[in-house]
Amino acid sequence: MVSLYQATQKIYPRSVQGIFAKWRWFMVVLTQLVFYGLPWLEWGQRQAVLFDLGARRFYIFGLVLYPQDFIYLTAILVISAFSLFLFTAVAGRLWCGYACPQTVYSEIFMWVEHKIEGDRSARMRLDGTSMSIEKLFKKGYKHIVWLAIAMWTGFTFVGYFTPIKDLGMAFFLGNMGSWEVFWVFFYAFATYGNAGFMREQVCKYMCPYARFQSAMFDKDTLIVTYDTERGEPRGARSKKADPAALGLGACVDCTLCVQVCPTGIDIREGLQYECIGCGACADVCDTVMDKVGYPRGLIKYSTENAMNNKWTRQQTWRHVFRPRVLLYIGILLVVVLALLTSLGLRKPFKVDVERDRASLARIVAGGRIENVYRLQIMNAAETPLDFRVTAQGLPGLVLVTEPAVRVAPTESLWVSVRLQLPYDAAPAGSHPIVFTIESMQQGGAVLSELQEKSVFLVPR
Repeated sequence: MVSLYQATQKIYPRSVQGIFAKWRWFMVVLTQLVFYGLPWLEWGQRQAVLFDLGARRFYIFGLVLYPQDFIYLTAILVISAFSLFLFTAVAGRLWCGYACPQTVYSEIFMWVEHKIEGDRSARMRLDGTSMSIEKLFKKGYKHIVWLAIAMWTGFTFVGYFTPIKDLGMAFFLGNMGSWEVFWVFFYAFATYGNAGFMREQVCKYMCPYARFQSAMFDKDTLIVTYDTERGEPRGARSKKADPAALGLGACVDCTLCVQVCPTGIDIREGLQYECIGCGACADVCDTVMDKVGYPRGLIKYSTENAMNNKWTRQQTWRHVFRPRVLLYIGILLVVVLALLTSLGLRKPFKVDVERDRASLARIVAGGRIENVYRLQIMNAAETPLDFRVTAQGLPGLVLVTEPAVRVAPTESLWVSVRLQLPYDAAPAGSHPIVFTIESMQQGGAVLSELQEKSVFLVPR
């Protein structure tokens, strides 16, 4: 029996301390404070961040968005894409190593595993033994904690789409909606499976970013690198031994850089697509260099050109901010500025005009021609607004319905509007007209106005 595939070897990452480990845990804490805490913040009398799909409204603090505001989502996606391009051009898989949810939750789950089952060697011994009371207790306890974190994560995720306090009450009373139950358990299952079991397999085989990241790399991209000239030939030696006399480089071949790697690669073999740029190998290597009395930096963030040309840190950073990076920064600034400007100039209401399909045009009493329209007025403000509707475009055109409309806060209202025109005021056919909708304040002063185009049909 010849196997064509190699069985996956379970990776047992060793715990590590250092500057990059501190940055990773800082990002873990920051991202989870935002993710878990944001749905519980209140803005006025409502949830501060809520994507209410049923009502088709998105609340982001003081901002109320409607499906018609899709352009803002497009701008956010463009900003996210160019941010990713920028981070990758500057420092490789910076997102993967520090802020990707897969990395963040894997760190949390591995921390739980370390606290319950012990360090790397203890976990390996435990997995290598037959089932016992101790093993059953530790494994069961670990999975209970994992499932609790996963369920809370799924619950929080759904809390962005359903008011989280109502969701919590419904959860404990057992009367959650079917779609809410599905997504809580689906997202919990995904978190539990990806962070608890698949871990590096997601980064290596499922994530598309690992495949196309090389297109954004060049020889001035900061990556985790091993100084081959300084480190080779590698080999074990006494702490007091002179490596030059033994013909050895600085690498003591302790393999700790491999043991701490969450994807199980050997950084000494050069840049590999599996590397997520977390810097764990650099942290542990600096610790080893301190113990043997060698200078730090055998493994470090650097660029291919910097290593080949032996540049100083200042020279390296000057080349990092090259035209390509400056172009990304410029595009980002332009898009962010355009988004903020658009949000600042955004009017507090929107209007859609539809013709009444049941009655395109008709003759009414007095021989006048009447067209009926339906206006959807959407109040994006947190206070009730009064509106006045008028129409222009044809001589003698009059609005015969009540022009004043009040719309409740963050609500939308359909209004039926009838326009009439003297029979001989315009030839038969379609004539352009303009609806003007004015937002009024008490006393009759106009706050803002919108104009929407439509047509008035004159029958033959």
